Amino acid sequence: MPPICMTSTYVQDAPGKPRNGFEYSRTQNVTRFALQDALTEMEGGACGFTFTSGMAAIHTLLLTLKPGDRIVAANDLYGGTHRLFSKVMSRFGLIFDFIDTTVPEQLENLPADTRLLYLETPSNPLLNITCLESAVAAARKVGAEVAVDNTFATPYLQSPLQFGADYVIHSTTKYIAGHSDVVGGALIARSEKKKEDIWFHQNSAGTVNSPFDAFLTLRGLRTLHVRMDRHCQNAGMLAEWLQGHSKVERVIYPGLKNHPQHGVAKQQMRDFGGMVGFELPGGMPQATDLVKHTKLFALAESLGGVESLIELPAPMTHASVPPEQRQAIGIADGLVRLSVGIEDGEDLRRDLELALEAV
Repeated sequence: MPPICMTSTYVQDAPGKPRNGFEYSRTQNVTRFALQDALTEMEGGACGFTFTSGMAAIHTLLLTLKPGDRIVAANDLYGGTHRLFSKVMSRFGLIFDFIDTTVPEQLENLPADTRLLYLETPSNPLLNITCLESAVAAARKVGAEVAVDNTFATPYLQSPLQFGADYVIHSTTKYIAGHSDVVGGALIARSEKKKEDIWFHQNSAGTVNSPFDAFLTLRGLRTLHVRMDRHCQNAGMLAEWLQGHSKVERVIYPGLKNHPQHGVAKQQMRDFGGMVGFELPGGMPQATDLVKHTKLFALAESLGGVESLIELPAPMTHASVPPEQRQAIGIADGLVRLSVGIEDGEDLRRDLELALEAV
């Protein structure tokens, strides 16, 4: 087991001559390096970096760009990512366009000056699937790089670098750590040439995660495969059941045959994940009533832990996205998002059944 190296600094053999290349823990830490190496290997990358959060990982990648660079991003991103792009980094000269990356015509007509194509697949919270092969081909036509937020899929279910993506991003808070007890992020690059540039900006901005957080995340990573199998099994069962429920208007899950990108998901994913979305005909009032009646599904933000969570994206995880924009991309006020845990599947089904009966 890797040691938890809690030191902040290291003894030097002489001024400016750090022993074994280690001088300060923001710059080098063996526990963090162990996690970085494990994630890099799992994603099939050349180099990897871990951070204080998923947002810190995204922010650090953007720091490698320069004013005037154009980033084309999916229009249904996680609310925090959209906020970072539109309200923070746009103030520093980066240009952001938001498109529907599931529509081939929009992908194939990227602006000629696109520097980075930024994707989530499956997306948060609409679980849209972008064809990675098509996205990479479209980006290459204009000389752009591709970054993929792989948080929902994890490296166990999807390998974006194998499809030609340049970067993979994770909120390791979610499935990778898997126990709702640590916040972190990761950025893995396909090319060794990116290592110095990313490392320089990570070190300069101080976005590294702590040794103890790295230890907890690495411990969670060891059970990722068995947890994901159970997440997928439970989510698939609940999606099928919800689809047949008289009180449910719409179910969103890539594993359902009526999902608009089911075929793409089947081609590029090993299974369909542990996230499920659904809508009730009564909109926000009915959805709000529903979340008050669940017992096993806890009302909370975040996802990917062993326990099941339920939330409403509009007033919670995506509240920072303007209402008119949420409506335009399909995030209804009454959309319910489930992070399906690894509890007994029948217990979870019964919990939702009783809650639906109560609304």
